[in-house]
Amino acid sequence: MPNFLIDVNLPYRFSLWSGDDFEHMRDVGEDWTDTQIWGYAQERNLVIVSKDTDFSDRALVSRPPPRVIHVRLGNMRMRDFHGLITQLWPQVIELSAMNRLVTIYRDRIEAIE
Repeated sequence: MPNFLIDVNLPYRFSLWSGDDFEHMRDVGEDWTDTQIWGYAQERNLVIVSKDTDFSDRALVSRPPPRVIHVRLGNMRMRDFHGLITQLWPQVIELSAMNRLVTIYRDRIEAIE
């Protein structure tokens, strides 16, 4: 059963997010609204992983589920993106278990309880 819902604005083909713990919006409903995605994640107790600020804003005024991981890395080569996310992912998972919002920047990770 998946634990993470990867938004369509993030890479579909990424080995880190290819296991049973991950579900990609391209496989669920690529054209869904943010509200539909939020409801789907909420019903299934999934963590939304997205570049979309709307989800992080909503997480600030809501109680989990869902939790949100907001990827704010800006423009970078896909190889660099994969390397950085792979390196940071164990810490991100740990923080997301205890916090409603985890934000990933190039130089730091922030979490809000």
